[in-house]
Amino acid sequence: MATSGRSALLSSTSTGAKSALDNSNPEEDDGQDLWSTILSEVSTHSRSKLPSGKNVLVMGEVGSGKTTLVAKLQGIEEYMKGRGLEYLYFSVHDDDIDDHTRCNAWVLDGDLYHKGLQGVAVPVDAISNTLLLITVDMSRPWNALDSLQKWAAVAREHIDKLRVAPEMLRELEHRLVKQFQEYTEPGSGEDGTPQRRSEEEESVLLPLGDNTLTHNLGIPVVVVCTKCDAISTLEKEHDYRDEHLDFIQSHIRHFCLQYGASLVYTSVKEMKNLDILYKYLVHRLYGFPFHCPAQVVERDAVFIPSGWDNEKKIAILHENFQTVKTDDHFEDVIVKPPVRKIVHEKEIQAEDDQVFLVKLQSLLAKQPAVTAGRPVDTTSRAPTGSPRTSNRSAAANVANTMPQSGQTSEGVLANFFNSLLTKKAGTGGPGTPGGGNNTPGTVRKSGSKLGLSDVQAELDRISSRETDSDLPNANETPATDGQET
Repeated sequence: MATSGRSALLSSTSTGAKSALDNSNPEEDDGQDLWSTILSEVSTHSRSKLPSGKNVLVMGEVGSGKTTLVAKLQGIEEYMKGRGLEYLYFSVHDDDIDDHTRCNAWVLDGDLYHKGLQGVAVPVDAISNTLLLITVDMSRPWNALDSLQKWAAVAREHIDKLRVAPEMLRELEHRLVKQFQEYTEPGSGEDGTPQRRSEEEESVLLPLGDNTLTHNLGIPVVVVCTKCDAISTLEKEHDYRDEHLDFIQSHIRHFCLQYGASLVYTSVKEMKNLDILYKYLVHRLYGFPFHCPAQVVERDAVFIPSGWDNEKKIAILHENFQTVKTDDHFEDVIVKPPVRKIVHEKEIQAEDDQVFLVKLQSLLAKQPAVTAGRPVDTTSRAPTGSPRTSNRSAAANVANTMPQSGQTSEGVLANFFNSLLTKKAGTGGPGTPGGGNNTPGTVRKSGSKLGLSDVQAELDRISSRETDSDLPNANETPATDGQET
């Protein structure tokens, strides 16, 4: 009885539980459907949010306006320029989903010493979310091509060092090629929107040109020519003509074809094409719709999106060439102008006249006295006791005792001949230095017919005349003698 009663209880309990579970199934199914719906909506909403972690790596020469350009995109006026690697950002807002995010902007220093800092801005896991922006200073167009090639090589070197997986790198390169081939020019549909391709047109893609995407970095590249307001200055000061500007644009566009890059001419000073640049950046990074067509008419507001350009369109620029040729080297046509050195002349203040005269007087007082254009010989000549030089010494003494001021012509002549005698007496033949043993009468100057004896006689005559003029006249008779008887 007890066992049968327990069995009956268990049987009834299990039957009731089963019936209860059977009755509750419809409600549980509805609950599961509700939760599934909520989870599906949440996952869909999370996927529709703007992604974070997008990067723009900005490269360019020192002074090309990299930081100023990004600051304008960010919407700030005051900013501090740094060194090495600067971090800025610009806001991105999607009105459709009412969401916003920040796009990171890393500005690399123009000094190649800091190129290793690219690893901070673009690590290996961020390579697929990165866009490369290279600035070119249009106020110095002679550096444009070299600058583009240099910074593209720096980016290639960094990507190679990241050692991206080959499968991932091929996928990134294929994505760039597909984007280039699938480009559709805006304005072909209603309201300026591009027409959607049919499935047949999407399956057939045009092949790339010979010089198109030959240097595929795997990341989008945008070339921004800054300071385009300086084009008018180039025309006025450096005699640039339209063909020179077309020549520069032609070479830059060829570079952009090789890397599959876009080209934008901007001017922060005139706020030109900054809005187009912003819209194009968010289009390439976040997939926003973009309806701006290419612009090649205005020479200082060129915009060429990636996928629009080709060799035939670039060849249109060559039709205007007159003095330049298509195959001319860039550095041969766009020559750096010579540097004009500004000479700052130092102003010299003239001193007062009286001060100058006092200085001149002190200098004249320090100079030795001059007689007949020669310094006075203050050394005393010791008598040698030789009879051959007695007359000459006497003549020299007479000449030295003559007054220096108001000197007569005979005195000047005596001084002159005395100097000649002194030189001849000190000149000897080979092997007889000093010539002290030579006879004055036998020494002759080369090319002179006058002997020293004749000169000595003339000196004696002049000396005697000078001496007699100083003595009283002996022939003069006093008047008192004539009166005596």
